[in-house]
Amino acid sequence: MASILITSHGTGHNDDLVFPDGVMVDTTALHNPPDDPAVRATLSQLTGQHPDVAAYVLGTPGAHNLIATALTEVKRRAERGEPVIWVIVHCYGGRHRSVAIAERLATELRQLDHNVCVAHRHIDRPLLPSRNPA
Repeated sequence: MASILITSHGTGHNDDLVFPDGVMVDTTALHNPPDDPAVRATLSQLTGQHPDVAAYVLGTPGAHNLIATALTEVKRRAERGEPVIWVIVHCYGGRHRSVAIAERLATELRQLDHNVCVAHRHIDRPLLPSRNPA
């Protein structure tokens, strides 16, 4: 059984993770609470671990396909016998999208009886200035 290490981070912090053989999950196309005036005040100060933020991010068209694609790749690597599989999930700030997707991936993989560890590298950092102000 493979050990799966999932790390979320924000590329805007300029200390990117480098795992040349990791499963990379780019969540930047998903809805981001700080960029949406309709939810900015209520969701921006929360993180992707909060159910409301997770529901918002996972409600983005394409979010479940992104998760399914990552799951397929992790399963393929596990079947190939890789003992450790790194999954790197990123967005811009590392507090909302990447966290929500990393948590959902961890839940799905644990249901398949994988040993999963999750780390959120930038979850406690302050919000970054929006790159896409609405």
